[in-house]
Parts: sequence; structure tokens; C-alpha cells
Amino acid sequence: MTAGPGPPADGPALRPPRIDAHQHFWRYDQQEYAWIDERMGGLRRDFLPGELKGELDRVGFDGCVAVQVRPSLAETRWLLELADRHPFILGVVGWVDLQSPAVRGELQEFAPHPKLVGVRHGVQDEPDQSFLLRPEFARGVALLESFGLAYDILIYPRHLPVATEFVRRFPGVRFVLDHAAKPEIRKGELRAWARDLCLLASLPNVVCKLSGLVTEADWDRWTPEDLVPCLEVAFDGFGPQRLLIGSDWPVCTLAADYARTLGVVMDYLGPRPGAEGDAVLGLNALRFWNLARQEGKT
Repeated sequence: MTAGPGPPADGPALRPPRIDAHQHFWRYDQQEYAWIDERMGGLRRDFLPGELKGELDRVGFDGCVAVQVRPSLAETRWLLELADRHPFILGVVGWVDLQSPAVRGELQEFAPHPKLVGVRHGVQDEPDQSFLLRPEFARGVALLESFGLAYDILIYPRHLPVATEFVRRFPGVRFVLDHAAKPEIRKGELRAWARDLCLLASLPNVVCKLSGLVTEADWDRWTPEDLVPCLEVAFDGFGPQRLLIGSDWPVCTLAADYARTLGVVMDYLGPRPGAEGDAVLGLNALRFWNLARQEGKT
């Protein structure tokens, strides 16, 4: 008996992986998620892995990186538990209290988990615009390199100059900028953002997520053309080897469904060389977070 034909040359077994580098899960609780206001009513429910898996399958993506929402050790534990149960969750960006004198112990608890790839703090919500430069915060960030963890920078455009100084102080730490620092697409005020983003991009130890852009545009009337100027600035600054595609699901659903959200970046990549698309759509995430170590477990 002869063996049957193998998978087609362009089949899923041979193409590079497709990874959503930024999404969230939660069990909705009004007190825990007070930031979800009346205008965001569609987010006032549970968003769990089973639902996301259907979305990933529909757009041909293979896995994701789940990112914290609440400043809670309990949430970090929960996300890692979800990752243990669902192999398509390739990594978790959790939260630890980087300002705490006990931060080393918290990192020692969580860092051994193979799917913890980074930590994040909601700097965008801090009243101190120079929060990233606080000495007590810096002490915590300085520990990340020795634990093999990256740090997600969640900020607004006004924080970019401080973020550049912050990243410059830690050349051995890997950083990823969430949502390209949330450019003010709705207002059309991109000049200062573009200038400051490129200064941050000049530092080699930071990459950028092409995520969260649809919700910075007009939720009801945006078009892909509204987002193209931001994509061009990000590509010019970071280059295709330091950009990661992300959905920001379920927050993106305020402005677009999952497929349309990812489609903006995928369509932009269409005319570019295939190697650039493969990098942004998955290979960069594998390399940046060392997700390849998970492949044998998925």
C-alpha cells in the first residue's frame, strides 16, 4: 500500500504561524470592571477562551497572547490556569506589583510558569505623567531581565517622551508598546505622536503592537484608510521585524468585529513582501516572547 498525498504546499502545516499578540479574557463583574461605562455596554458580559477560539479559527489564526486587565495577582493566576487548559493560549502577560518591596517574591512565584511571558501595569491611568520614572517602579522593572520577562507599556501619546527615557534606562529589558501608544485617530492629531513614536522606536529593545487602533478611531464611521497613516508611521519607525499584530479583543468589538479588526493590518500587509507579513502576523511574536518553547505542548 502506498502512502497518500501529504498536505498541500500552501496548507496550514507548512505556513508560518498566525498569532494574535494582544487580547483579553474576563468574567464580568461591575465593580471589578468599572471602566466599562454605558457606552461600552456590549462588554458587560463574560469573554472566555471558547468564544475566542471560534474567532481565531474563522480568520485562520493559530494562537494568542492573553493580557491582564486588572491589577490583580488573582487574575494573573487565573489567566495562567486558562493557558494550562487551552493550548492555543501561547502566552500570558500578567500583573505583579512592581512597586512592592515583595515584588521579587511575586516574580519568583509566577515566572517559572512557562507561559508567563511578561507583565504590565496600567500606566495610562496613573495621574503622575512621569510614573514610569518613579524609583520604586524602576526597581521592579530592573528585575524583569533576570526572570526572562518582558514589560508591556500601556500609555497615551502624551507619555511617549517619558516612555523613551524609561526604555533607555533599561537596555537589557525587552519592552513592547501596546496599541502604538493609542494615537488620536478620531481627532486627527498625529504629528506629535508620530514624532515621539519614532524616537521611542529608535531604541532597539522595544517592539510595537499594531492593536487597539480601531477603538481610537470613530467607532461608528471609521474606514481602513483612517488607520493607514498610523500603520505607515509604525512601519517606518519600527520596521516589519519589530511589529506584532493584535486584536485587543473583546474591546475591539466596540468598533468592529474580530475579522474586520485584524483585516485592517492584514490588508495593509498584502502588497508588501511575504516575509514581512509572516513576521508581523506571527513570527515576531514567537521570537520576542520565545513562544516556540510552547509548540511541543500545543
